[in-house]
Amino acid sequence: MLSPSLAQEIASDTTAVIGFNVLITDAGGLVIGSGDSSRVGSFHEASVEVVRTQEPATHNASQAQQLRGVRPGVTLPLVANGKAVGTVGITGTPAQVRRFGLLVKRQTEILLRESVMLRSRLLAERAAEKLLADVASYDPQVVEGDFLLFRAAELGFDLRLRRVAVAIEVRVPDAGARRQGVPTRDMALVRSELLRTVREVFADPQDIIASTAPGWIGVLRRLPDRRPVTSLLDDCRRTTDVIAAQDGLVARAGIGEPAASVSGLHDSYQDACDALRLGARVASDCPVHLITDLRVHQALTAVSQPARNRLIERTTASLRDQPDWPVLRDTITAWCESGFNLVRASEALHIHRNTVVYRMNKIEQTTGRPLRDHRTTMALYLACLADRLGGGTGAGGGGGGGGE
Repeated sequence: MLSPSLAQEIASDTTAVIGFNVLITDAGGLVIGSGDSSRVGSFHEASVEVVRTQEPATHNASQAQQLRGVRPGVTLPLVANGKAVGTVGITGTPAQVRRFGLLVKRQTEILLRESVMLRSRLLAERAAEKLLADVASYDPQVVEGDFLLFRAAELGFDLRLRRVAVAIEVRVPDAGARRQGVPTRDMALVRSELLRTVREVFADPQDIIASTAPGWIGVLRRLPDRRPVTSLLDDCRRTTDVIAAQDGLVARAGIGEPAASVSGLHDSYQDACDALRLGARVASDCPVHLITDLRVHQALTAVSQPARNRLIERTTASLRDQPDWPVLRDTITAWCESGFNLVRASEALHIHRNTVVYRMNKIEQTTGRPLRDHRTTMALYLACLADRLGGGTGAGGGGGGGGE
């Protein structure tokens, strides 16, 4: 519990402050830290009795001579959870050092408790990382789902509860987007700070939160039975807003669908990573994306790139030759996603309805096909989505999303 490295650090620092040598032993009386490094590794006989009784002891010069490895001074027990785990001693005449004894003892115990808490927190974080990684890569042919249920239960998590996976990416913006004078931040260095920010929003004890790679955080969010998935939008927006308020960082999030099994959580996490990746391509100005809004895009990315290229070339070749192709492409997309409704399409594009009519007429004249023919329109729509998605579908930055 009391590591030699921590004991040596405490002993050296305290010795420098009070001007008297501070010595720390383990429960067996072995010196594991001392302002006088030559005493490290030696046996301090007085500590054995102090550990046994949990009572301090003082030794003058004559008394110290009768004990192995002991010099004049005071020795006090270090107690953690009611158990003596070692001692702290201060060398000097008892009258000189007694006044420092209780202060040094309490300070050392505080540092010991903080060290134990930090170690426990780090171990819990690593266990959560491993659990999330195992869920993300789950293959029933390789590992039993019940095994992951058992491991999660050991950590206090019930994977049979209704959950939704969230994938969060945090990155440093491009140089042009950074405010002048704001230093670049290293994702690996702000990892703990980012985890703390996410935990402040996803605060349910059953929420599993872990860093999957520098700049990537995964969440298996507990979702009460009556709560819809869309309620997570506010939580994710709040998270991205708080992170964005920290100098030099931007954040985006993808949300999967509810699940209450290991295999379902695996799919939910893969969906969350896909939502994050695909959302950035089709709506880069929006920081949060639901996979339910991107199922068609996801299905398109499951098709090989050559097949997508053929769809684009054969369906939109004449339109792509037009100088205003991006505008025509967005018009087709808005028309389909607005339920083939002229008013809603014009609102989505933020233009007058007559402008939409003009563009649609141009599309029909250029392609030679009527947009009222839904099969023609849907083929154009899929080709436009494929064009916006661009080439390649590899998962980003360790987030665990699936590729082609």
